[in-house]
Amino acid sequence: MSDEELAKPGDTYASMIPYIVPESLDILTGPATGTIELPTHLDWGPTSRYDLANIEDATTFYTKVISEASNLDELTQFLNRDVLVRLWSRLRLPRRCAELWNSAFPQLADAAPGTSPR
Repeated sequence: MSDEELAKPGDTYASMIPYIVPESLDILTGPATGTIELPTHLDWGPTSRYDLANIEDATTFYTKVISEASNLDELTQFLNRDVLVRLWSRLRLPRRCAELWNSAFPQLADAAPGTSPR
């Protein structure tokens, strides 16, 4: 672990979570339709199946994948660029996570904040 990875005074758990942000939205080529089941390491709740045609399901699905993904493959497997852009304003992401994505992709930030005070 490098010195940059060590917690500093004033850091919180939320400020240390290593959110994954892709280099380009274009690599997000996951499904845009259908019902998808998330693995338990991304969704440990009682229901892990989501119908992307249902706006509430899709919003919850995208929030969980973006918040919990531990590698780029998970983002590319489950997320779709067009669906992400359409849902961004509805997502209830942790503040730092939303800031990282908004910073990397100004088109998301311009469309809507995509953040909540979580």
